[in-house]
Parts: sequence; structure tokens; C-alpha cells
Amino acid sequence: MLQPLFIKATSLSDAWFQTLYRCVEQGRSFAIDRGSFEGQKRLEFDYITIHITHPATIPLLPKVNPLLGFPDPVDEHYLDDYLPYLMTGEEKEGESYTYGQRICKCDLAYLPDEFKRLTNILVQEKEIWADRNILIKEGGRYFVNQMELMIWTYKNKGHRNNQMILQVGQPSDMVLLDPPCLRHIDTRIQDGKLHFFPYFRSWDLFGGFPANLAAIEMMKQYCAAQIGVENGEIIASSKGLHIYDYVFEIAEAIRGRSMDEFREMS
Repeated sequence: MLQPLFIKATSLSDAWFQTLYRCVEQGRSFAIDRGSFEGQKRLEFDYITIHITHPATIPLLPKVNPLLGFPDPVDEHYLDDYLPYLMTGEEKEGESYTYGQRICKCDLAYLPDEFKRLTNILVQEKEIWADRNILIKEGGRYFVNQMELMIWTYKNKGHRNNQMILQVGQPSDMVLLDPPCLRHIDTRIQDGKLHFFPYFRSWDLFGGFPANLAAIEMMKQYCAAQIGVENGEIIASSKGLHIYDYVFEIAEAIRGRSMDEFREMS
């Protein structure tokens, strides 16, 4: 039987420490049949939801006790390089996708050249198609910036709608050897605050979790400021949040146990 888990945390750092401790205690051990790190073992939750009530609390990245002799899971300068990966359409040679390319420069290959032909098939207001921050045209191709469209919609059409979901996943991902882990970031404005609801199909708890959530939080802060509302909470979920075997010892040390104690309880 599946064992869904819920964690409520105050900050991003609190969420990481709580989730790491629980993964060591309750994660299921198995070997990876296919995908990243094929053949290695990991501990993984069946399904987890993490509610972070104050994600803007500084520091955004967790800090490990220096007396343990381990580096922090994410270098404090990493976000400077990672944020464009999430908030722009920048794509480097050899990359099949980036989160930013999927969110902020999503290819609209089907879009016809003459906007008049869109009248009967588009639900969104025609005025957005003249906004080049939203509809990008390059070399005869069209791209949509979902983040800017979400901001425009909340600013101009009101806060109460359930359509503004930033979508990363697409059906063609099934043919990729390494499809995107982040599938979408759902959004809602409630009580005058912008809240984000990211979902990951698979998620590296030790390094990916803190880096991803810190960048998503910074993105949320930007969007809230552009819309003119307060910054809100994060409720993240995944059916594949895990730690790999090469960080078991580090996770145990952070938790305050030795590997011998871990083996005795396993």
C-alpha cells in the first residue's frame, strides 16, 4: 500500500532538513532500473507534499553545520547561474530542453501567420498577441512566454481563475532518455498573495530540492511584484523525491546518526 506523506515547514531550509530526516526514516529502498543513475540504490518516498509557509525566509539555501565537515548541498553562488535556467528561454548547445525554455519560450509550431485566423480557436484575448513579451516571434516561428502571460492575465483579468499553470511537461517527453523532472508549476492568488504549487515526477532531495525551490521562490517573488500582490507560500509535491546511496552517510551525519546505527535500523 502506498504511504503518502505530508510535511509542513516554515522556511525552505526547514523543509529540506525535515524532509531529509524523514527520507532516511521512511523512504523505500530500491535499485534504479532505468533513467539517471541506473543501477544505483536510493531511498524514495511513495508520494510527498511539502507545505512551506514562509519560503522567502533567508537563507533560501540550507546551511550544514560546519563542524560535520561536509559542504552545503548547494553553493550560495549557484543560484546566480541557475535562475536564468528557470526564468529565460536560454538554451545551451546539446541541451534537449531547459525549464526556462519550456516556461518562457515555449514553441508554438502550430500558430498560423495571420492573427485573424486565430479568432475562432483562441480563448485568450486577442490583445495579448500583439504583446511581444508574451508572444515572441523569431525567424518566422512563434513562442509563448507562459510566465509573462500569467502575469498579464492576473493583472488585467482578475485574480480568481484556475487557468494559470506554467507547464513544463509535454507528451513528446516520453521519447527522451532524461525527460524533465519538473512537470508544472501551478499558481493561485489567494488572500492577496501569489502561491506556487510545483510538481516533480522525480526529484533529487539532497541537491536538486534546495536549488529548485530557491529558484522557484525567487521566480515567485518576481511574478508577485509584477502583478502587484504579496509573495505567498509554496506547496510542492512529488511521487519520486529521493536520496541516492552516495549521500546516505552524509544524510545520516546531518541527522546525527552513524552509518552503523542506520544499518541496524534498516
